[in-house]
This record gives sequence, C-alpha cells and structure tokens, in this order.
Amino acid sequence: MATCLEKKVCVVTGAARSIGLAVAERYCQDGARVVMIDINPEVEKQAERLASEGHDVKAYVLDVTDRDAVHKVFDEIYNELGPVYALVNNAGIVDQRPFEEITAEQMDRQMRVNVSGTLFCTQGAIRGMKENKAGKIINFSSKSGKTGSALMVHYSAAKGAIIALTQALAYELAEHKINVNCVCPGITDETGVWGEVSKGYIHNLKLPREEVIKKFTAKIPLKRLTSIQDVVEFVHFLTVSGDYCTGQAFNITGGREMH
Repeated sequence: MATCLEKKVCVVTGAARSIGLAVAERYCQDGARVVMIDINPEVEKQAERLASEGHDVKAYVLDVTDRDAVHKVFDEIYNELGPVYALVNNAGIVDQRPFEEITAEQMDRQMRVNVSGTLFCTQGAIRGMKENKAGKIINFSSKSGKTGSALMVHYSAAKGAIIALTQALAYELAEHKINVNCVCPGITDETGVWGEVSKGYIHNLKLPREEVIKKFTAKIPLKRLTSIQDVVEFVHFLTVSGDYCTGQAFNITGGREMH
C-alpha cells in the first residue's frame, strides 16, 4: 500500500546507529528512497541489511564538516535519486567536562560537527526542495540547547546555536514552502550519547550508574528517560504532517523542559 512518503527521497545523517538508524528504518517502512549518511563505515552495512529486506536505500560514508564533500554527495543524490524531500540533521557529537578544562579545539569541534554539519547538509538539500516548493528539514538540538547543562557548556552552546539556525532558516525558506523545525530530546536511553554522558557523570559526580539514572529520572515529570521511539515518532510526524509548523524547537523530554 502506497504511503505519503512513497518514492520520496529522505536523507538521514548520523544514520549508522541509534536514533538516526531508527529514523531511517521508519522511513523505509513508508516506502521512501532513503539515503543514510554517517562518518562511521557501519552505515554501509546497515544500508545493505535494509536493502536486502527490499527497501530502496543508499549509504554514504561522509564527514559532514567537509563542505565540499557534503555538497558533492548531495549533488549526486539529486542527480541519481531526485530532489530531497526530507532531511534529518541528526549527526552530532557530545562531550562532558568541567568548564575550566574546555579547550579551543574542543569548543571548535562541537560547533563544526553539530552546527556547521547541519548548515552544510541543509545547503546541499534545499536545491530540489526549492524547485518543488516542498520540503521538510528537521534538525537535532537538545534539552541542553534550551536550558544549558552543567559540565556541558560547549555542547549546550552548540545545541543552542542549532535552535537559532532553525528559526532564522525557517523565515528564509518559508516562501519556498519548506518547513524547518528542530527537536530537543531529553536524556535518551539506549543511545551512544547517553552512554558517553552517563560515563561522564559517573566520573564527575562520583556516583554509580544506578544513582546517576535515578538522579536524572527524578527530574522528569513522566518518570522515565526519553526512548528512541519517542524521538522517531515525532520526527516522522514532522515529516509526513506538521505542515503549519515551522521555526519550532519541540521538546521531547517527558515534561522536564517546558519552554
């Protein structure tokens, strides 16, 4: 049975694992032509697996901070598959350390991967969106991009920049009927980001893992961490619906973040 994403080109960055992989799998279920991008070569194996299951999927191993390489890949996507309908800018990194220990290199890396990577991929995708007068761009910020997190000043700054980028771009692309939004997940269980962050909190707070989880869950009104599926379903909603939503930063935090 055809769906609203049948044969539409949907690109997901950071798609080798975790949330990005799950979003790509969800698009495959809807019959989209899915492009998976990641710096991790594992993305190719995941794409091969999905292709073996009958899905229309292609993978690129790509550093999203390399503007020329990114634009080259998006030109190839346009020429071989057609205009991009949906772009999910999920690729990102996280780091945790005391404020006084943040180096210029660490700050720069947070901005290059999280912000510049989002900017470059979006530049590559909007060519076809403008031609078709249709498109969905979904960026990934974080709860930390709205209310900064202790021990994550540089990460919080980068994720806050994603929200500003989203709002400014929504204004600029509105005349082309392109929706630009971002999602702000809370602590998401079973992800590499939470794995790294929890290790950092265990080290910096001198607490066992169980106590760290309890400490953060207690702050959430719905009393559980965000799940990957929570995020996937909201990204899917913004892709197939939400036509009157643009320039928004949507919280997926179980009520922890309410602005």
